[in-house]
Amino acid sequence: MAKESKQPLVSIVVPVYNAARFMDDTIQTVLNQTYQNWELLLIDDCSSDDSVQIIKKYQKIDERIKLFKLSENSGAAIARNTGIDKAKGRYLAFLDADDLWVNNKLELQIAFMQEKNVAFSFTGYEFADENGKPNGKKVHVPETITYKQALKNTTIWTSTVMLDMQVINKPTIYMPDIGSEDTATWWKILKTISRAYGLDLITSYYRRTSNSLSANKLSSMKRTWNIYTSSENLSTVYAGFCFIFYCANAAKRRI
Repeated sequence: MAKESKQPLVSIVVPVYNAARFMDDTIQTVLNQTYQNWELLLIDDCSSDDSVQIIKKYQKIDERIKLFKLSENSGAAIARNTGIDKAKGRYLAFLDADDLWVNNKLELQIAFMQEKNVAFSFTGYEFADENGKPNGKKVHVPETITYKQALKNTTIWTSTVMLDMQVINKPTIYMPDIGSEDTATWWKILKTISRAYGLDLITSYYRRTSNSLSANKLSSMKRTWNIYTSSENLSTVYAGFCFIFYCANAAKRRI
C-alpha cells in the first residue's frame, strides 16, 4: 500500500449516454488496470436505459467509482467538461463508454510520460467489433505531433489521451460544445505546448458500433471542415490543403 500511495492519482473521465450494454465492460476495463491509483468519473447525460443502475451497482463495491448526473441532456463535450471540473488527479485520462483498455494501459502510459517528461501523450489502438473483439486493424502513432501536423492528421484518439494537469490547466482542457469537440481540444492544447508524444503500443480498443458518430464518414468530414474554418479560422486555401491530408490519413486508418 505504501508503494501505491506514491503513485500519482489518475482521473478517468467517461461520458455516459444510454450505454448500458457496454457499462459492465467499461467499468471492468478500469478495475482490471495494473495501475490502481485512479478515480473513475462517470458523467451520466440523462440516460433513459439502465446505465445509472449499473454504475450504482459498482459504486457499492468500489469507492473510486464516482457518478455525476447532468440535469439535462447536454452532449459529450459538456459531460466531459463536468468530469474535468470534478477531477482531482494529477493526470487526466479519457475513456469513451463503449471502448476498452488493455490491462496495463495506465501503467505503461504514466511510465512513458514520467520517463520522457511529457505533458500530453496518446497511444496506438486497434479497432474492434460491437462485441469488443479486436479485428486486427491497428493504428500506429508518430513519436510526436505538433499543432500544424495535427491539423493534417487526426490520429489522436480520445480514449488513448492522457494529460498532466500540473502543466496543462483545466481551462485549456475544457472542450468546446461543437462537433468533433475532442479534436478541437487537442488542437487547442497543442497551441500552448510544443508537441504531444505518441506511445506506439496498442493500449486501447476502439469499438465500432452501428450508431457511432465516426461511422458516418461524410458527417465526420463535414465536422472537421467546420473546425478548420470556424474554430481555427484557417483560410480556405490552407484549410483545403490540410483537408486533403486529413482525408488521406483517415482513409488509411479505416481500410
